[in-house]
Amino acid sequence: MSDVLGDLINLDLMARYGPRFLDGVLVTLQLVAISFILGGLIAVPVALARLSKSRLLRALAYCYVYFFRGTPLLAQVFLVYYGAGQLRDAFEAVGLWALFRDAWFCALLTFTLNTAAYQAEILRGGIQAVPGGQSEAAFALGLPRWLAFVRVVLPQALVTALRPLGNELILMIKASAIVSLITIYDVMGVTRLAFARSFDFQVYLWAAALYLILVEGVRRLWVVAERRLTRHLKPA
Repeated sequence: MSDVLGDLINLDLMARYGPRFLDGVLVTLQLVAISFILGGLIAVPVALARLSKSRLLRALAYCYVYFFRGTPLLAQVFLVYYGAGQLRDAFEAVGLWALFRDAWFCALLTFTLNTAAYQAEILRGGIQAVPGGQSEAAFALGLPRWLAFVRVVLPQALVTALRPLGNELILMIKASAIVSLITIYDVMGVTRLAFARSFDFQVYLWAAALYLILVEGVRRLWVVAERRLTRHLKPA
């Protein structure tokens, strides 16, 4: 059995780079989780701006969403990471260069802005799916407009948006592989390092397996969360 296992898996390579792969998994999860949460916070005002009666707010929100959804994420990462160097003097003048010279911060910023655009459109659809009578009922009870939105409209919109938000999270996990191109040692970054030193194609199979495990784990957790959050909607 050990001989067969040795033929299928390079145990020496696994012992050498296994811990690095675990570190890469942690980096990937941190990047995706933090940017997804921050993006969700940004998405709410952007979605509201998209639905605003103000032409200016609608136009600004539309341009933001259009840019980040209409251009490749890789181009956005390069634009922030390499473009920041072109503006070094300006960033130093305001004390921000220490952040923008860090690849991790550039990746986090780009992923946050990118997912915020997608989440804003998902949330906008969820808000529009809430029947108008819900808001009218809240107003009839004397709730202020902002409280009616927070207590009545937003929770129902989030329930509608749960499934698309889960898909967005999974897409982010897979898209996170591109940050390896700006010297971040996530799963793919460690894979590229291991391959450059060993020339063993097996490491890419390990990376594929790790991404499958991450995606399946997130999918299962999201299904459980969705069932718990929507259990009141199911017939008795």
